[in-house]
Amino acid sequence: MTESAFSKPGPALVSARRQNTNARRVRLISQLLVHLLLIVGGIGVLIPFFWMVSSSLKPDWEIFQIPPAWIPEEPLWQNYAIVLTGHRPDAEGSRAGQGWSFMRFVWNTTYVTAWVLIGRLLTASLAAYGFARLRFPGRNALFIIMLTTMMVPSHVTMIPIYFIFKTLKTLDTYWPLVLPVWFGGGAFFIFLLRQFINSIPSDYDDAARIDGCGWFGVYWRIILPMAKPALGAVAIFSFMATWNDFMGPLIYISTMSKYTVAIGLHFFRNNASPAARPLWNLTMAASVVAMAPPLLLFFFAQRYYIQGVVVSGLKG
Repeated sequence: MTESAFSKPGPALVSARRQNTNARRVRLISQLLVHLLLIVGGIGVLIPFFWMVSSSLKPDWEIFQIPPAWIPEEPLWQNYAIVLTGHRPDAEGSRAGQGWSFMRFVWNTTYVTAWVLIGRLLTASLAAYGFARLRFPGRNALFIIMLTTMMVPSHVTMIPIYFIFKTLKTLDTYWPLVLPVWFGGGAFFIFLLRQFINSIPSDYDDAARIDGCGWFGVYWRIILPMAKPALGAVAIFSFMATWNDFMGPLIYISTMSKYTVAIGLHFFRNNASPAARPLWNLTMAASVVAMAPPLLLFFFAQRYYIQGVVVSGLKG
């Protein structure tokens, strides 16, 4: 055979190369379509957020301008100062107090959220550790009973729990919002942490007990450090739920100085304006302030959130 016969590819090789080229082209086009769809979806999600931020920097009349102005002509940063301090300039240019401060609502929510977060992480992790590692009679039955409480609607227990706290004379305090999570932390969070702890080999427990650790020492020194991803997921879920909780503060809190962000935002929209209608520019500014902490938390802790959800078995 001549040299050209060896260098010339056969029909089968040419067909295989053509198929590979077509397959790569199809994959490239599909990836481009997926990314284009994600970009369009992301823009659709960001448009309301951008409009909220833009409206918070406008005078009230400019929000209803037709055609709408997406970027304010002169950003009014004092809208945020009015929202956070509760003072607005009067006709003479001095600061007139309105009797409320949205920053007070933020601090109240931070206080409640911190105590709920601490109590939930401690008690839920302890309960999950007990279900995952301790062997005692009726453990599986008790775990199933605990899981069944997830199927009970919160509206069913709302009135009995209210009368319990009324009997304890704790209404208009933060005790009804904080105390329940210090008794187990919630069935969902116990289940999530138990699934994660079950994935940790028990050889670590045996090695720690050989070195002299008791059951609590194993929990504190071994389980908790290795369960950081699941604890991060629990922390994010708990923070979001507590920060955005509206029904709890609405039921138990009646003093304006104790309002949380959710009920404070509702009060702000309906009562903070001296006019007969809400001032939507200030309402949008208050919404941005209320949304900023959860948004920042998710961006900085999303690695723990994703890893905890994936490893704990809640992948869908």
